[in-house]
Amino acid sequence: MGLGVASAFSDDIAIDLGTANTLVHVAERGIIIDEPSVVALRTRGAVREVLAVGQKAKQMVGRTPESIETIRPLRDGVIADFVATEEMLRQFIKRAKSMLGFRRPRILICVPAGATPVERRAVYETAVSAGSRRVYLIEEPVAAAIGAGLPVDEPTGSMVIDIGGGTTDIAVLSLGGVVEARSLRLAGNAMDEAIIRYVRRKHQLLIGEANAERIKIEAGSAMTNANGRATEIHIRGRDLRQGRPKSIVLGPHDIAEALEGPIEEMAEFIQRALEDLPPEVSTDICERGIHLTGGGALLDKLDIELERRVGVRFLRPAHPMHCVVMGSAMVLANLSNREHLLIRP
Repeated sequence: MGLGVASAFSDDIAIDLGTANTLVHVAERGIIIDEPSVVALRTRGAVREVLAVGQKAKQMVGRTPESIETIRPLRDGVIADFVATEEMLRQFIKRAKSMLGFRRPRILICVPAGATPVERRAVYETAVSAGSRRVYLIEEPVAAAIGAGLPVDEPTGSMVIDIGGGTTDIAVLSLGGVVEARSLRLAGNAMDEAIIRYVRRKHQLLIGEANAERIKIEAGSAMTNANGRATEIHIRGRDLRQGRPKSIVLGPHDIAEALEGPIEEMAEFIQRALEDLPPEVSTDICERGIHLTGGGALLDKLDIELERRVGVRFLRPAHPMHCVVMGSAMVLANLSNREHLLIRP
């Protein structure tokens, strides 16, 4: 009997449907897909045909002929293009199922804390149409808190900040329940845009999103006086005044200056969330610190800079980008005790 139950539930899929990347975790197999949330489409008349999703589609960004477009179907953590999102999700689920010879799996999908009922419903129906037995939804920062190993069942407040591509999500948990969850539509993509604006303003150089993201990852820092990272990055772009290619060199202090605005906004958002909490919970968090998860948490010195601005210690787990999907998988594996954390589609 025990074996039958185990095998019946081993076809669970947890999905972190992110603005920048989509991660798919399969029970007993771990993370089997970690690819960019990008779709390449060809339009012929009124018909849109999907050519590629994920990594293959990302390689085409900025290099396609007129008949092909590459799009990020999720913007600011929510679905901007329903058809493309559905196709992307369907292909990722299909890939997961084909690797494992699945029947109809149970799927748990993460959504931003600030997603509207309409947006939640869209994610839910997309997963249903992609062929699943049951679909569940959970808020991203709640899954991140569990994935980061926070003691969410204890009678003490735990706070997690999940910085993705499109949203910065906050969750505060205590006694196994959610005390507070909120979302700011500013995160990794806004940082990339801030770098694009900075390079344009300071150097009259036009660069694309992919280049800005590379700059952030390779030479990015949150502190203007950062001593630790001495990486310099060479960038080529189009000179706005002369229209010809030009090269410049940027260092961490340049990136920190470019990211001043988004980081300030993030710090204010965290500060407001702390002020709105019950005093006991707020005291717990000030004593224990705030956990940073998501791809944005990887920005060099971000934890130190936020600590300087907010006045609370910030901690970063070993694999911040995997916290949401791992937490979702843990919820699925123990659904009877965690069902109260799920949200209605």
